[in-house]
Amino acid sequence: MPELPEVETVCRIMRRVLVGHKIVDVEVADDHLFLSGLPPGMVAAALACRTVRQVGRKGKFWWLDTGEPPVVFAHLGMTGWIRELGAFTTRLKEHGKAPLDDDQGRPRFLKLLLTTDQGKRISFTDGRRLGRIWLSESAETDKRVQQLGPDALEELPRGTAFARLFAKRTAPIKALLLDQRILSGIGNWIADEALYHARIAPARAASSLSTSELSALRSSIFKVVKLAVDAGADETKYPKGWMFHHRWGGGRGVEKIGGKQIVRDTVGGRTTAWVPSLQR
Repeated sequence: MPELPEVETVCRIMRRVLVGHKIVDVEVADDHLFLSGLPPGMVAAALACRTVRQVGRKGKFWWLDTGEPPVVFAHLGMTGWIRELGAFTTRLKEHGKAPLDDDQGRPRFLKLLLTTDQGKRISFTDGRRLGRIWLSESAETDKRVQQLGPDALEELPRGTAFARLFAKRTAPIKALLLDQRILSGIGNWIADEALYHARIAPARAASSLSTSELSALRSSIFKVVKLAVDAGADETKYPKGWMFHHRWGGGRGVEKIGGKQIVRDTVGGRTTAWVPSLQR
């Protein structure tokens, strides 16, 4: 599932291609789930013949702002992806190795296609139909955006402010890291990665973490997220010692990392890969 690094990566693509340019053509799939019940024409009208002023992001949500309402908001769901047609793109593991385009050269599972005044095209595809688009007046008034906690890349609290996010909370630290109302942008693989490097067991009660453990966790979150963003969400550029390269596949995944046994439990409702001999 796309997490903050993947979403920031596609936002940077959209900023490069769209910002400062007029959208001269909009194609919207007639998919009531993807469009949150909106008519395709309403979404198209919010973008057609308008110049994109900003591509915003908080956590896993992003938006296209043309300087006048409504603003188009979206999230990628499980397999949603944004790419510039004709340009290199990274791929999610969930995409597998299937072709991105059909026999006619059109993006498979196309939901939204934008063409700029320069002739460049941005596509939003989603094979599982779990991504969503919606309209709102602004990021400052959109209820979904306003419910998010601090962004894990750009707004990650420091020191006591970070500690307060978890103080007096008895839920497992893994579950709280997945709660977008506490910190936004962290998903399953980032939570496991950060906890692994911080040497913290995922089922530990958040309130049991010491000051030094919270400091190590904050540092791990920042380093993992920043490195993944700097790598353009390209997993081949992630360090070989990361849990990322070992965690996938459930019980069929790699059994050890650095010679240590990996255990897969369910924590916070999600499959969690961790190393009991290292994480306490």
